[in-house]
Amino acid sequence: MAYFRSLTYVVATLLMVGLNQISFAQEMSFEEYNPISTLVVPENPVLKAKFPFIDVHGHQYNMPTQDLTDVVKAMDTLNMKLMVNLSGRSGEDLIKSVENIKANFPDRFVVFCNVNFDGAGADGWIEKTVAQLEKDVANGARGLKVYKSLGLRNTDYEGKRLAVDDERLQPIWEKCAEMGIPVLIHSADPKSFWDEFNGDNERWLELKTHPRRKRSANDPAPWEQIIQERHNLFRNNPNTKFINAHMGWFANDLGFLGQLLDELPNMYVGIAAIIAELGRQPRQAKLFFTKYQDRILFGKDSWVPEEFPTYFRVLETADEYFTYHKKYHAFWPMYGMDLPDEILKKVYYKNALKIIPGLDASAFPN
Repeated sequence: MAYFRSLTYVVATLLMVGLNQISFAQEMSFEEYNPISTLVVPENPVLKAKFPFIDVHGHQYNMPTQDLTDVVKAMDTLNMKLMVNLSGRSGEDLIKSVENIKANFPDRFVVFCNVNFDGAGADGWIEKTVAQLEKDVANGARGLKVYKSLGLRNTDYEGKRLAVDDERLQPIWEKCAEMGIPVLIHSADPKSFWDEFNGDNERWLELKTHPRRKRSANDPAPWEQIIQERHNLFRNNPNTKFINAHMGWFANDLGFLGQLLDELPNMYVGIAAIIAELGRQPRQAKLFFTKYQDRILFGKDSWVPEEFPTYFRVLETADEYFTYHKKYHAFWPMYGMDLPDEILKKVYYKNALKIIPGLDASAFPN
């Protein structure tokens, strides 16, 4: 009898240990749960774009003094013919960047200039700012990049939040129209950054890993207000061409974005940092790209060469259920849009050639 009691105790102990191990294995964080798909479907990774392309949303922050050799080598592996460096800054920094390009890789980069909007409204501020903008364009800038700090962090001379559509900035947009340069503008961030930080928020993981991105109606203003200010800016300046960065944060609502494009013929959209939205709605996205094929430009944003193939695969293939490169952006799988060649050419380079002045079209296929 003692033997059986001992055996029963051993079995029970082993069973409990096994159950505890199973329980422990099931207690994992969302970040740790990355199951390997068992789905067997054709796979067509695209490491190099089908056509040479222009990245209209690039950043090379050290361009005034940077050796660009390694950047160009990486560009060649991707079939990137031209990068638009939106971080051209202003004044002497911009001049040094343009000189670096001319001396080393004159056909591979162009720069956009930037404006520091802090202090707007002070005596002489707008005259000085417009004059510097003219100088920067004369010194080689091909456009103006407006950072999201306008509407989020920039303040006027009294320390008040500077609205995107503040009328005191109007001469800047008018000067851009006069000089024939586009304005690439990033306003706000994804709407989810303003939503409650809970299990219903699609950007929960991003906000957990990047808590400083969380916003609220008072930090610094409601999302809807900042976005409306941007659209007011577009409406108030019909002669200025605007590239709405990140599809204006409406890649998850292409119906509404289409309405904006219909209403605002001076607005174009870039696809930087929102390919994950397009990759989860390939049929709807393909319809959108077909209808608005003359208004969409390729861009990537952060310079991480190994992430570009996700963009190529979504745009070029009909692949199904493949992984996005950054889980905190998209925990869902991607699907390819299988765009036809003529639309790919427009997105990759033709539309950029049309609205960015001074680019060499002979470097690209007809």
